[in-house]
Amino acid sequence: MKVKTILKVRPYECDSYNHVNNAVYLNYLETARMDFLEKIGFNYDGIFNAGYYLFVTHVDIHYKVSAKMHEELTIETWPVKMGAVSGTMHQVITKPDGQISAEADVTWACVNREAHPSKIPAEFMVDGLKPDSGQK
Repeated sequence: MKVKTILKVRPYECDSYNHVNNAVYLNYLETARMDFLEKIGFNYDGIFNAGYYLFVTHVDIHYKVSAKMHEELTIETWPVKMGAVSGTMHQVITKPDGQISAEADVTWACVNREAHPSKIPAEFMVDGLKPDSGQK
């Protein structure tokens, strides 16, 4: 399942060249992943209260075309891999003209209160976390 999130570039997110600062893209990706989890019905507050956390363990990002001040960006997020305690989401940030601004694979892992890898408890596992065949 793909989820689209729309964000508008704010002036303070840009560098002196009027380009979105490369570190800001990580914030955009995080916002879109949280939106993805909400839209697939993942109980983020519930898993947190139960003592489990989803930690980002790796980000592989490719910057392609600079986003600029006031542009409305579309971020598509979908799962591409699911293992016993971790998974990977693919995310694409697109500019209003359809050009890809950045693309990333973000790997996450479920951990318990002691920060040890842990399976997501069954009551929090939702189908939307699992990749659909043929997407990427």
